[in-house]
Amino acid sequence: MISELKYFMRKLHHVTGPILYWNLLGMICISLMEGIGIYMLVPMLSLIGIFEMGSTGLNIPWIGDVLNRFSENSQLLLVLITFVLIVSGQAWMQRLQTIRNARIQQQFVRTLRIETYGAIIMAQWSFFLQKRKSDFNHILTTELARVSQGTSVMLQMAASLIFTGIQIGLAFWLSAKLTALVLVCGLVLFIVLRKFVKRAKQIGDQTSEYSQNYYNGITEHFNGIKDIKSNMLERSHMNWFERICRQIERNVIQFSQLNSGTQLIHRVSAAVIIAAFIYLSLRVMTVPPASLLLIILIFSRLWPKFTAIQSNLEYISSMLPAFRVVRKLQAQTEESREISEEIASARETSSHVIQPMVLTESITCQDVSYRYEGSDTYSLMNVQASIPAKGMTAIVGKSGAGKSTMIDLVMGLVRPESGRILIDGVPLSEEQLLSWRSSIGYVSQDPFLFHTSIRENLRLVDPGASEEQMWQALQFSSSSTFVQKLPQGLDTIIGDRGIRLSGANVSGWCWPGPCCVTPLYWC
Repeated sequence: MISELKYFMRKLHHVTGPILYWNLLGMICISLMEGIGIYMLVPMLSLIGIFEMGSTGLNIPWIGDVLNRFSENSQLLLVLITFVLIVSGQAWMQRLQTIRNARIQQQFVRTLRIETYGAIIMAQWSFFLQKRKSDFNHILTTELARVSQGTSVMLQMAASLIFTGIQIGLAFWLSAKLTALVLVCGLVLFIVLRKFVKRAKQIGDQTSEYSQNYYNGITEHFNGIKDIKSNMLERSHMNWFERICRQIERNVIQFSQLNSGTQLIHRVSAAVIIAAFIYLSLRVMTVPPASLLLIILIFSRLWPKFTAIQSNLEYISSMLPAFRVVRKLQAQTEESREISEEIASARETSSHVIQPMVLTESITCQDVSYRYEGSDTYSLMNVQASIPAKGMTAIVGKSGAGKSTMIDLVMGLVRPESGRILIDGVPLSEEQLLSWRSSIGYVSQDPFLFHTSIRENLRLVDPGASEEQMWQALQFSSSSTFVQKLPQGLDTIIGDRGIRLSGANVSGWCWPGPCCVTPLYWC
């Protein structure tokens, strides 16, 4: 857990930079002002003779000299106005601190979102074949939301630690013995409650597991809702859903029991300790009432911070598994990156516009073999094939013969384990991959359309496409006639995955290009 926490802090520092130090400086100023405003009120009142502090109190001669220049009533007003100004300044700075914390939190999480999504998008196609899409959705939503909340708690804990440190310094200045006694009690209780932090991490691991199962399950259920209803599987899926909901409920309650249990222990301990302080002060040490008030003030300010730190530690421990999941996915996608970072950076720095490749002769598969990761059986072995340009080639075979794998290899989505793919006699390399992709139009066996208008679906390929170009694309895919008959034309919302449109009508959609690829045809 310590290593994960260190990595989290390094990442937070790397993303936020100088603003994090300004944030810490603001925390220090707020803590100083809050400490001065509360702790100094009682001693300053004693300096102007409101009551007697005895041996415990404030020892700053120049403050007394300044106050003695004023009348008794003016002294009281000056002390109270000073107190109001300090607390008001502290409240104003606290507002700025809250806004700054929100900016740090959102900047950090935004960076994680962009990095994670970018890493997923840039991964090889073979990486997606090994993972479930719902895993990516789960990490980009639920797990990153937990990291966001954990970042907020981390900033709160940093503020609590700084506040506590400054308050301890001021308390030592006012009463070293009493402050030391409070600290000893707090440290003993923290050591006793260490097991609660470990238990919080275990609950956090379960939270990640249950939320992932929940997200994967409902995604698969709704993807297969037609089969579920056709085969009357509603009851079995309801049973699964009820079971996972009970697990999530139990997990949340367990963390609530853990967190509230530590708070209960802290509050009961606080009541016992402060009662003991009062008894010892009045019956054993004969401490003056004003000094006793200062003791209670010190304790009441420090002890809740101990409770908050303990609670924050538990929450952060339960969040770290979510950050670990995000970090693991980023590492996996980096290993499976389709185009190396050097090539991608070179394209960006040179503002290189991707130019489509022009196929003039043929696409050649030269002794190509391929098998999916984890499989001992080759999907394709020693394939020799030539697909001539400016013609139509049909790739025919029974289900599982490797037709789709063949097209994936030709498109460069996967790379052959052995052999080469040649474009006009030139091996298809990583540097040529994007240019080659921009020359291809692909229609899969299961065409996918986004839940938006026909116009927006077309503009995904070319954001600057004109109305005329859109109708040309529709005419090319034999879709212009039925689109013209739709009530809203290009602005018709097609539904999730194009469900509002006939499958026969959308199966041929393809943006016009030098060539069009399907699992069966090259045209």
